Formats: sequence, C-alpha cells, structure tokens
Amino acid sequence: MIKIKKAIFLLGCALLLLTSCKQGSEKSSTSPDSLSVKAINDSSLTHYLSVIAADSLEGRKPFTNGETKTISYLKTQFEKLGLEPGNGDSYFQEVPMVEIKSVPEDQMLIKGKPGSLSLNYLTDFVAGSRRLQEKVSIANSPLVFAGFGIVAPEYGWNDYKGLDVKGKTVVVMINDPGFADSTLFKGKNMTYYGRWTYKFEEASRQGAAGVLIIHDTEPAAYPWSVVRSGWSKSKLNLQSADNGMNRTVIEGWISLDKAKSLFKMSGQSDDLMARAKEKGFKAVDLGLTTSLTVKNKIKKSVSYNVLAKVTGGKRQDEAIIYSAHWDHLGIGEKVKGDSIYNGAVDNATGVASLLELATAFKKLPNKPGRSILFISYTAEEQGLLGSEYYAKHPVFPLAKTVANINMDMMGIAGKTKDIVVYGFGQSELEDYAATSAKKQGRVVVPDPVPSSGLYYRSDHFNLAKVGVPSLFTGSGVDNMKNGREWGLKQVADFTKFRYHSPQDNFDAKTWDLSGIVEDVRLVFDLGYRLSNEDVYPKWKAGSEFKAIREKK
Repeated sequence: MIKIKKAIFLLGCALLLLTSCKQGSEKSSTSPDSLSVKAINDSSLTHYLSVIAADSLEGRKPFTNGETKTISYLKTQFEKLGLEPGNGDSYFQEVPMVEIKSVPEDQMLIKGKPGSLSLNYLTDFVAGSRRLQEKVSIANSPLVFAGFGIVAPEYGWNDYKGLDVKGKTVVVMINDPGFADSTLFKGKNMTYYGRWTYKFEEASRQGAAGVLIIHDTEPAAYPWSVVRSGWSKSKLNLQSADNGMNRTVIEGWISLDKAKSLFKMSGQSDDLMARAKEKGFKAVDLGLTTSLTVKNKIKKSVSYNVLAKVTGGKRQDEAIIYSAHWDHLGIGEKVKGDSIYNGAVDNATGVASLLELATAFKKLPNKPGRSILFISYTAEEQGLLGSEYYAKHPVFPLAKTVANINMDMMGIAGKTKDIVVYGFGQSELEDYAATSAKKQGRVVVPDPVPSSGLYYRSDHFNLAKVGVPSLFTGSGVDNMKNGREWGLKQVADFTKFRYHSPQDNFDAKTWDLSGIVEDVRLVFDLGYRLSNEDVYPKWKAGSEFKAIREKK
C-alpha cells in the first residue's frame, strides 16, 4: 500500500512537472512580444510594397499628386492599425517648402588666356540656385580650386585659410581627406565634411558667388547618372526668411573629366588634386573665369511629414522615434523606356517596415513604458528637409526623445548573418542592436563601404545633430545562402544600375523579403526593450554629437 501511494505521489509530481513545463513553454511562446514579432512578416510587407512602390503614386515626389496619394495612404493605414495621431490631433506636420526649377544655359563657358572651354548641361555640369529670384547670373567669376572646401578646426584643416572668395567661384572635391589618407579625419569613415550639402553650405558661409563640386564616382559613392537625374528635376528647400539670399548665387557639379581639362587649361600639374589631399594644401587661383545664367521657376507650398504614435504607460512623456522617409524623385528623365522613379528600395522598403513596426507595437498586450512615435518624413531626397524641420519643431521635447531608429533602403536579397550599423562607434544604441542580433544568431558589423558616409545621408542625421542618439542600420552583406562577396556585389550592382533611377522597382517574384523581416524584428526587439527601461542611451566618446546631448 505504501508502495502504491509512493507511486501515485511520484506520478503526481511528474504530471505536475510536465504541466509546469508545458505552462512555461506556453508562456515563452506567448511572451509579451512574441505575437508582435510574428506580426512582422513577408506577406504584409509584400502588400505594403505593392502599393507604396506602384506607378500610381508617380514616384512620390513632394508637391505632386504622388504626395497627396502617399500621405493619404499612410494616414489611412495608421488609422486602421489603431495608432493615435502623432502631432496633437493630426497625423500630419506641415513643412513649408519652396520648389525651384532651375534651368541653366545649355553651356557653361570657362575663359582664360589659353583659350576657352565649354561644358554641356547634364553631360558635363549641372547647376541651380537656392535664391528665390527668377533669374540669377555670375559673370566672369574667377575660378579658385579650394581642395575639399572644408573648414574643420578639430582636425586642423582649413581649405579657405587666407582666401577671399567674394565674387569668386570655388571648385572643390567630394568626400573628405580621410578617403585618401586613413590618418586624417576619421579615415575611411566619411564625416559630414565630405557631404555635398556641407560643401555648398561652407562656400556660402565664405561668401563665394558660386561653387562647383567635382564628381568622382568612388569617393562620391554613386555615378554621374545619379547627379544628373537629381539635378534635371525641380528641387525643394525649406522656406527661409531671407529667401535663400545667404546662399551662393550658383551651386552645382562638374564631371571629373572636365575638371581635369579645366586644370590642364589653367597650366596646373596633373597632381593638383593629389596635393589637395595633403595637410597644409593652399587654394589655387586658376587664372580662369566662368559665366552662367540660371532661370528659376519658383513655387512656395507646404509638404507633410506623417506622424502616428502609441502612447506609453509609465513614461508616456518620453519617446522613441522610428523613422523612414516616404518621398522619392517623382517623374523625370526617361531611362530604358521608364520615367517613373518609384524608389522601391529607396524607400518604399523603409516605409513598409515602419508600418510593420506599428503593427507589432499595437499587438503588444500591454503598452510600452515609453511612447513610440512613427514618423515618415518628406523631402529626404531633397536634402533631409522633413527631418530638418521636425528637429526644429519636435512633437516631443528633444531632451525627452530617447532615441531615433531610422530605416532607409532595406535589403532585398534574403537573410544575412550580420546587420550593418552605419556610423559604427557613435552611440550605445549599437550595443542594444548587438544584443538583439545575438538573439537571432547574428552579429553587428560596421559599414563595409564607410567612405560613402551613409550615416550623414539619411533622416536620423538631423536628430543626431540636435543630440538625440540615432541608429541607422542596413541589411547585412554576409548572405546566408551565397556568402559575403555575393552580398557585396548585390549592393554594388544596386548602386550602379538602380539607385535613383526608374529601374528601382518592386518585383515580388525576385525579391527575397526574409532579410527585411529579420531586420525589422531586430529593431522592434531593440525599441521594445528600450521602451521599458528608464535609462537614456548615450553617445560614445569621440562622437561629434556627444557634447550636444550633454548640454540638454
């Protein structure tokens, strides 16, 4: 009898243990975020992409019917998902902008004692003006080669030292000195000083009449066709009180071949550009002049950022931002029979991912501790304008904005063993990313092409500039099926053949969205964990944004 009771007792314990294990298993499979993670899938991604990258949205350029359709679609989707308006009682934030269609003369003429040189519009040069005047001109403006066109005291570099460029046109190189010499600046990791936007800004601060950037495919990280397609269309700027009169009269680009011809015509040696990459280089007066007239068609109007939120629980006044720009280049020059610049990778993938994240956060059984703000910015392709405006007019105070996680150009070649962090070494957010990646059996890696300066080329940068720790990840390159070299080739081929061209189209038959699914699940896990903490991630030592945050 005792043995029977003992057997029954042991059996009961076993059943209790089995039940406990089963309950534990069920609990782990239905943990607070598991249903949310499963909500991020390739089926819904495919649906969103088929709409956002469709021809019917006309390339999603601001100030067009494509914008109206796009932002209406996003608002409707956020409403369907049950998200609250992100800007008071509205899903929209007005962004006052001005559209300028600059049409320069067909030829830019360079003159000097040796003779003259003509540059053809779109083939050899592009140019425009940010000044709100119907017609602007430079006449016999002296040309000065100012190296990289950089003033960076922290790196002991000043290409404008002792130089008076008032009334003159400066010719400058793209990227920064670190591209040529790893001991300078941040080596191959391009800084903001290497960006074309900076070159124009600095030339304006110096009082130049004009500025021409020399295009070179490798340091620019994209071919001349990208410059041509961008500058053949109208361009947008934020409205300013002085109507752009603080900018140079003319700004533009010239091809590398024509720059070399220009230097040869001025009697310079072949190593002029090589010498400009060395510390201590002094600007060179080329002894040449240029003249150009540009006619502008001007239109002031309003574009829109689209915002939605999930209000947090305990710390609802603190926010984590997920961002992805909705805009692309609209309708432009026809290439291979197509004139609609759909921007499927750039950035329908990011917007679709934003909607996936919104779905995931709404699937949580309980509110996240902090509020989650989803922003789809306007006019990223025009110079990060929507995010620049938001950074100046934030919905949540910047001091209460915990982090910004940005998505732009997600990978379409399947799962990878890694995930790329652009601007590696900037903030503790990449440590959070590493933890989330480890859960997936993956690793965080730096940008494989750091000289492209992608950390300074998407919307998170404007939040970083005002001190908000900002993470920008890209799909990995070490492809699960085909390896790293194959993955790198996919990136290179996209940049060369489809980036900023009408060939960036969605193809459900050939795209493998499993990599995007993994990446979105990763940044969801990161943001979910951060939302339930009370710490603020910090910038790392050496980041140019660290001091800005610490002042807030």
